[in-house]
Amino acid sequence: MLTAPFLLTQAAWPSMRENGWGRIVNIASVHAQVASPGKAAYVSAKHGMIGLTKTAALEGGDQGITANALCPAYVKTPLVDNQIADQARMHGMDEQEVIEQVMLKNAAVKRLIDPDEVAALVGYLASDAAGAVTGASWNIDLGWTAQ
Repeated sequence: MLTAPFLLTQAAWPSMRENGWGRIVNIASVHAQVASPGKAAYVSAKHGMIGLTKTAALEGGDQGITANALCPAYVKTPLVDNQIADQARMHGMDEQEVIEQVMLKNAAVKRLIDPDEVAALVGYLASDAAGAVTGASWNIDLGWTAQ
């Protein structure tokens, strides 16, 4: 879970350095900010991605390269749809109960995240307008980490 972002950063770095401009936007997870029982490997990898992002930000700052990470909670995707179905079977609940009582239990805003909301932030971080934004972790988590 950490090898691909590392190798991609490593592969793109020479071109970004040569151009004097580059944007790295890593998609981590809310689990880069908070831990959950039973997810040690996943949580560890996502914490590692934040470390990779911060290191890239420090190493690229004087070369026009920025690096940031997005930390979304549950985004309405086929992967999350499958997780909902799996959790429903595991907990003996219907899917709406899983969404409300399991997945959104810690969220202040009680809905799944739309992929377009994530894409909009990626677009900003990849733009010229975000030249002063680097080394940051952006929570798109419906208030999960506000607790």
